[in-house]
Amino acid sequence: MTRALIVIDVQNDFCPGGALAVSEGDQIVPGINALMAEFPAVILTQDWHPAGHSSFASSHDGAAPMSMIDMPYGPQVLWPDHCIQGSTGAQFHPDLATDRADLIIRKGYNPAIDSYSAFFENDHTTPTGLTGYLQTRGLTDLTLVGLATDFCVNYSAVDAAKLGFKVTVREDLCRAIDIDGSLSAAQTGMRDAGVVLDG
Repeated sequence: MTRALIVIDVQNDFCPGGALAVSEGDQIVPGINALMAEFPAVILTQDWHPAGHSSFASSHDGAAPMSMIDMPYGPQVLWPDHCIQGSTGAQFHPDLATDRADLIIRKGYNPAIDSYSAFFENDHTTPTGLTGYLQTRGLTDLTLVGLATDFCVNYSAVDAAKLGFKVTVREDLCRAIDIDGSLSAAQTGMRDAGVVLDG
């Protein structure tokens, strides 16, 4: 009973047709649903931005989506507007078996700072509360799936490993954005942190 499945950001805006679509992002849903049955605990994360979030290119005059900016907490990719609170794009993919979730962690709701990781905002210090939840339930062995491999899955997996959890990423049940080699860099970073890449 120490195992948990963490499903990262399987939301409409990250699937084909969405504002920040990940190629084949919808194709992982059936496999994730099937995997849920193997775990005593299932946790979903949900990107949940207020309109005008500081990580949106539209919030910075003349900035192009996917460009970089220096924020007080470090480098930040400027994204297209996505996963705005209450929008259709922020909803989970309609085929995702959300009823299986014990907990839904929302992240990115602070307008001043982005949050890729399920554990910390992008300053790497402000917690989401997930660590405490897992610890109090005695969940120590984590399997991560979802979107996108090189951003939110990567950051979540590395943070989990640094926090002392045993972490596996099922790459067959993830999909990547892969900007300028970001997938390869993420895979190297996850392995270096002690994350097991499977599938």
